[in-house]
Amino acid sequence: MSSSTTSVVLNTGVPMPLLGLGTYKLCGSEDVYWAVDAALAAGYRAFDSAAVYRNEADLGRALKELLPKYGLIREDVFIISKLGPKDQGDSAMGGALHSLSQLDLGYIDLYLIHWPGTQGLVVTDQHNPGNRAKSWATLEELHAQGKLKAIGVSNYTPAHLKELIQSCKVPPAVLQVEFHPRLRQTELRRICEEYGVCFQAYSSLGTGELVTDPIVMEVAKNCECTPAQVLLRWAVQQGVPVLPKSSNPGRIKDNARIFDFTLTDRDMERLSALDCGHKYCWDPSAVA
Repeated sequence: MSSSTTSVVLNTGVPMPLLGLGTYKLCGSEDVYWAVDAALAAGYRAFDSAAVYRNEADLGRALKELLPKYGLIREDVFIISKLGPKDQGDSAMGGALHSLSQLDLGYIDLYLIHWPGTQGLVVTDQHNPGNRAKSWATLEELHAQGKLKAIGVSNYTPAHLKELIQSCKVPPAVLQVEFHPRLRQTELRRICEEYGVCFQAYSSLGTGELVTDPIVMEVAKNCECTPAQVLLRWAVQQGVPVLPKSSNPGRIKDNARIFDFTLTDRDMERLSALDCGHKYCWDPSAVA
């Protein structure tokens, strides 16, 4: 597949792969190493981490060791990481610099504010908006220095996203949120489209629950593919980048095959009709 069909161009003008390896719960240098090795072999060129995953250093080391094996250099991969909620606000500079140091790859392609709230504060605390603004100003500063090539947010609601868009100097390049057929995030996607923000999915399999949904299983059987492939294809066929996580080499390889088939319009409609607004992951809607 050509890069034009397997990537999306951000508002920075830089392409970001539609498929990346999520590393949530990938712990320990050995597990990270073998997952990255399997992903690079299968054609993955994007890797998603976060300060709270505590694997940034392991990911950076694995990439530095493995890129030469596949004839690749640092510029061939797209690295995503995120500011931890404990560093929201005044500690944002220290948190972001720590991520840069842990990864030790020279720069981060995309750095996100992981959560609209602040660790240690109740969700309704009115300091949260100010802390978000301080964090964003820090990310803008590091973006201007070239240390963060693109900046964005994760788990923002429509209200949080509009607040940021109205006040920022550098617009967010990406919004990363939970997205799957049971949670289509229609309003967030509309706002992202209106303001040129790339909408990126996590938890595309509904924390594993959706692979046993009867409709998903039926579509998979008809397409002669796995339910996981169907769910990932449903997203990328709408231009939504995905970040499936796995430490299983076979599944990592299978998940890379989502560009080998196309879902019919009827299949897409049946899957989209599953939307019921259900969140499997954390819910940011109460964060002030």
